[in-house]
Amino acid sequence: MAKHFHKRTFLNPVSTGQTSFIDAVVEHSFNGSDSLINCLITIADCKHRIQLEFLLANKQHRRRSLAKINLLINTLIGFRDALAKESQLIENFKRGKS
Repeated sequence: MAKHFHKRTFLNPVSTGQTSFIDAVVEHSFNGSDSLINCLITIADCKHRIQLEFLLANKQHRRRSLAKINLLINTLIGFRDALAKESQLIENFKRGKS
């Protein structure tokens, strides 16, 4: 099937040799004529892999899929903010600035 969107990105620098990645795929619906398309996000690290599916087959699926991706994005933003804050606190402590 043709892909409307496909992006695969490694999550660590190549120099680390670690193979963590995110792969996001949304297939073409051919102007809405095909609602049974694959919409998947795969997140993997060295030992684990998860795959999230986002269904578009009917109105309820489409609504739930959009809510799911929005919740995931908001959660990741909150996680990033907390991670950055804790990282800075640790840096400050290590430098004796606590």
